[in-house]
Amino acid sequence: MRILHIIPSLSKGGAERLVIDIVKKLKHQDHIQVHLVIFRKDINHNISEIKNRISIIPSSVKLSLTKKWKINVTELQLFINDFKPDIIHSHLFEAELVSRFCNYKNARWYSHLHDNMVQLERLSWHSISKKNLTNFFEKLILFLRYKKNGGTNFIAISKHTESYIKSIQSRYPVHLLHNAIDFYRFKKPLKYSKIKKIGNLSSIKYQPIKLINIGSFVTKKNQSLVLEIIIELNKKGFKTYCLFLGDGELKNELERRSIELKISDQCNFLGNVENVEEYLWQSEVYLHTATYEPFGLVLLEAMAAGLPVVTLDGGGNRDLMINGENGYLIEEQNPKKFSKRILQLYQNKEISNYNVKFAGQFDIQSYCSKLLKIYKNQN
Repeated sequence: MRILHIIPSLSKGGAERLVIDIVKKLKHQDHIQVHLVIFRKDINHNISEIKNRISIIPSSVKLSLTKKWKINVTELQLFINDFKPDIIHSHLFEAELVSRFCNYKNARWYSHLHDNMVQLERLSWHSISKKNLTNFFEKLILFLRYKKNGGTNFIAISKHTESYIKSIQSRYPVHLLHNAIDFYRFKKPLKYSKIKKIGNLSSIKYQPIKLINIGSFVTKKNQSLVLEIIIELNKKGFKTYCLFLGDGELKNELERRSIELKISDQCNFLGNVENVEEYLWQSEVYLHTATYEPFGLVLLEAMAAGLPVVTLDGGGNRDLMINGENGYLIEEQNPKKFSKRILQLYQNKEISNYNVKFAGQFDIQSYCSKLLKIYKNQN
């Protein structure tokens, strides 16, 4: 079986991490030839293990309601023709649109929904805007391209996303396949010792509750709520220290806000780091405040590291959370409720052990077996 994955880039993100892990695992499978195409040299992951399985092919599609379309897929088309894939599997909307402007009916096509693609929403006449019209136009063109290549198969990463795609189309099949992680990368070694000091933790005179939050600093990740939770824990007499991993347009703003609130000594903004697992191993509770979460790979990574999780209900992460067993899913942005749950979970060895076993169900090896079954069973 010849499998081609296509994603715009390998920038920081859950979709990109998953694709890399898939290629790493599939390349060891007998009778499988796997390759990954990206459109630009935007690589923020360690790809040394699969470097020879990646091709950078500049490709783009720019549609317009009034102007001439700009289609640049010639090189990509030539690559597909030469590779002769049995499976073409695209990730993220840009790759979805661009790849479908290639013609190749000898493969089965798969569309991976890493979130509820807004471009596929039904057009609402009550909220017409230029953006909505553009999305609707792109959707019409995309579905025409699906038909030209013999259709597609949607892969949804959560029940929330599965319901979404089924609500907007019924023509093509939808497969529910929860995302996965490289479990053994995040599982804490038995003989692990805290060699590296994280941030300025050693300068803190009290023994803090060590929280960690991972995600891009964008509006939907909602890290400002973390600051409110720290203040609430302080009021209760429990000093807290939180590591923030990630980067983004709102990072500096949040740092300034922590200074204004006089809790900057309890926050450490480390930006993007490669060895995420080591910071998880040195923390005690994973705190997630995103208002929308298609699934929540980072929650699984935290669980694999043995951390209990307290998370805001973001939709897709409902598939992962079992209240009271692996942490808590909180329905409203209420710092008091978050702080209460953090204190209940803090240093809870029983939940820590449970989470390691729970996350083990989502290892990438098992995931790839399920993915191959979807490929093979689809007519």
